[in-house]
Amino acid sequence: MNAVGVALAQIGAPPGDARANRRRSAEAAAALFERGAGIVVLPELCVPWYAADRAELQGEAEPLDGPTVEAWCAVAAAHDGVIVGGFCERTGDGALYNSAVAVSRDGVVGHYRKLHLFDIEKLCFAPGDLGLPTFETPFGRLGMCVCYDLRFVEVVRVLALSGADLICVPTAWVRGFDRRGGDDGGLIPHARGALLQANLSQVFIACASQAGDFGGLKFLGSSILAGPYGEVVAGPLARDGDELRVAQVDLADSARAQVRSERIRPRADRRTDVYGVTLGSQQL
Repeated sequence: MNAVGVALAQIGAPPGDARANRRRSAEAAAALFERGAGIVVLPELCVPWYAADRAELQGEAEPLDGPTVEAWCAVAAAHDGVIVGGFCERTGDGALYNSAVAVSRDGVVGHYRKLHLFDIEKLCFAPGDLGLPTFETPFGRLGMCVCYDLRFVEVVRVLALSGADLICVPTAWVRGFDRRGGDDGGLIPHARGALLQANLSQVFIACASQAGDFGGLKFLGSSILAGPYGEVVAGPLARDGDELRVAQVDLADSARAQVRSERIRPRADRRTDVYGVTLGSQQL
C-alpha cells in the first residue's frame, strides 16, 4: 500500500508582501498536514507572488536556500510530510527562474525550473535547465512540472515513464490559451487536460492553482487531483478564492492502472520499435 493524503493548497498571493505570502503558504501547508495530508501541493509563484516583470521580481527572488524553502522545510519536518511549491528563484549569476521545489524532513528532495515559459514569462525568466527529475519520498516516487508545462504532452509522459506515481503541478491558471474558455461539467479546459493526461499516462496529477484577482490578473482556481484512470479524485476547487482540500489515495493505483485487462496494457502495449521518448540520452 502507498496510501497517503494528497492535498491541494489553493491560495492567492497578493502582490507587494512576500513575507505575508510566505507565511500564508506555510500556514496552509501546516493546516493541511493537520487534516491528514502527507503531501501538500502549493501554487506556482506563491512566493513572492505571480508576476512576469523582472524589475518587480528582482528584489524579491531568492536562492534555493532562501527563507521560503527554509520555512517550507521546517513545516514539512514538523509534520513528517512533503511540500511541493513554486517560488521565484535567483541564481548567483542573477538569472531568475520560475521554480518548484519539493521538501521533506530531509531538506530539498526535488528541484525543478519551469521548462515552458508562458507568454510574457519569456521576457522575465530564464528557461528551465534541470530537465524533468523524479525523486523518491516515503509515500512513493514523485515528479514535478509547472502550469504551462502540462500543455506539452511529453512532460507528463516522460515523468510517468520515469516512474512517477504522482506528478505535482504548482499552477497559476489564467485565461488566454483556449478559444473555448467555458467549463465542461464544472471543469475548466486546464483541468480537463490534466484528467486526460493522467488517464493516458496512468499517473496521479495534482494541480494547485492560485485563485482570485491580483496584479491585474484573474486566476481561475479550479485546482484538481486527477487519478490514473482519468477520474476526478478531488476538486475542482473554488473558482474565486482560497480553498484547502485533502484526498486519501493509494499511489499504487498508478501501477494498477497500467493493466486494464488481460489484453489491454497501455504501458506494455507501447510500440517502442516504431517510436520512442527520450530524456536526455536515455530512451524511455
